[in-house]
Amino acid sequence: MEELPVVVLLLLLLSLLLVPLVLLNRRRQDRRTPPFSLLVVAGSGGHTTEILRLLSCLSESYSPRHYVLADSDKMSEAKIRSFEQKKAETFSKSQFTLDRIPRSREVRQSWISSVVTTLYSILYSLPLTYKRKPDLILCNGPGTCVPICVSAFLLGLLRIKRTIIVYVESICRVETLSLSGKILYYFSDYFIVQWPDLKKKYPKSVYLGRVV
Repeated sequence: MEELPVVVLLLLLLSLLLVPLVLLNRRRQDRRTPPFSLLVVAGSGGHTTEILRLLSCLSESYSPRHYVLADSDKMSEAKIRSFEQKKAETFSKSQFTLDRIPRSREVRQSWISSVVTTLYSILYSLPLTYKRKPDLILCNGPGTCVPICVSAFLLGLLRIKRTIIVYVESICRVETLSLSGKILYYFSDYFIVQWPDLKKKYPKSVYLGRVV
């Protein structure tokens, strides 16, 4: 009977030693990055090349990746599929989707008609953005990103889905913003520029140097 208190005491001491280990393990689990649904707006030419360079720096936690491109964009899909094929060689569970929306503005399109086509593109984008419900939107300047980001902003206002919008201005923009940049400067959560002169002109922006 005298040995019983000793055993109880040892068990209590063991429990006290295990508590910090359990708490530490929980903290480590909490620090693990959960998967983030990512919507990427691709644009023709250099825009797609730049956005894929950005994606190559992100971990596989940003998955699935939902790509959106203009219906008249014939080149970006091949680049995206090639990029994702290489990713799948390293990450077997890599997932992505491809969606197309009407282009909001064609090259040399008049401003008046651009308003109409942009509104149409926004209406088309709303159900798509609602369907995908991304946690994060990443874009870098193509006109296609405007209706997508506006749609996500509206869904946030309606408390349907809060989406973080990250806009990275193209490396080509040294002193002035693109038209998409001038619009999304007011809608984005993080507006990243790659030249110091833009940071001076647009205080809300974040200057990180060259990121692509």
